[in-house]
Amino acid sequence: MMADGETARVRACLGGFRWHGLECRPYKEEGDAAFRNISRQILFDEPAQDCELRYFEMGAGGYSSLERHQHTHAVIVLRGRGQCLLGTTVRKVATFDLVTIPAWTWHQFRATDAEPFGFLCMVNRVRDRPQLPSESDLAALKSFPEVAAFLSS
Repeated sequence: MMADGETARVRACLGGFRWHGLECRPYKEEGDAAFRNISRQILFDEPAQDCELRYFEMGAGGYSSLERHQHTHAVIVLRGRGQCLLGTTVRKVATFDLVTIPAWTWHQFRATDAEPFGFLCMVNRVRDRPQLPSESDLAALKSFPEVAAFLSS
């Protein structure tokens, strides 16, 4: 039984990782941070839920911005393969892998050059803005050879 004011809804998948009635939006405003070939769709964002569920998709060779936040992220890969920077560790990720990103952890996702890469990301509905790395943060991250190779790819 639904509470007063709640609306049941089904959004049909249109194929190609797009859903009926949802806008495919730019990932971020240009110039905010370095990113390439990535879009987002907000699947759920309702006041009754204290989280937001988003779908991000990168074309082959695309990547998200390098950033960190006060809030945590929960990610599940739905499409393709790629790599994920988590702090000072680089991990390969593929379809149905789960990724937990703790608060204040530097992170970035990168698609392979061979295929699109898409993932669901759940975050707090009300959250802080991303913090981008300073020159000293980048230098510290690049002191780890695996991270330096990832960031220069």
